[in-house]
Amino acid sequence: MGTLVWGPLGQGILTGRVRKGQESDLRRAGMMKHVNDERRIDVVEQLIPLAAEAGMPLTHLAMAFAIAHPGVTSAIVGPRTMSHLDDLLAGVDVTLDQDYRPPALQRANLRRRSVDERATA
Repeated sequence: MGTLVWGPLGQGILTGRVRKGQESDLRRAGMMKHVNDERRIDVVEQLIPLAAEAGMPLTHLAMAFAIAHPGVTSAIVGPRTMSHLDDLLAGVDVTLDQDYRPPALQRANLRRRSVDERATA
C-alpha cells in the first residue's frame, strides 16, 4: 500500500511567497485562512534560512521533506504556471541529508504508536 500526499507546498505558503510583515502576492491570500496564520508564517520564516543553508529553494526543501517520509510513495503538486512546474521539476532529484531529517523521519517510534498501543485504542 502506498500513501499519496496532497498539497506538500501548503497551498503556496511553503513557496516562500508569504513572509512575516510583508504583503503576499498570492492572489487568493485574502480568502485563504492558512496564509494569514501567524504560527505557520513563523515556521516559514525558520525554514527559509534552513533551505538557504542547504543550498536549495524552499520549494525543493518542502517537496524533499514530504517525500522523505517512509510512508509516502508520491506527492501531488498543482503548479499554476510553467515557471512553477519548471521549479518543481528542477528539484525532482533533491534528497534530504541526515542533517535535515527530523528525528520523526528517522525513527518510526516517534511517528506512530506501537502495534500493542494501537490494539488497545
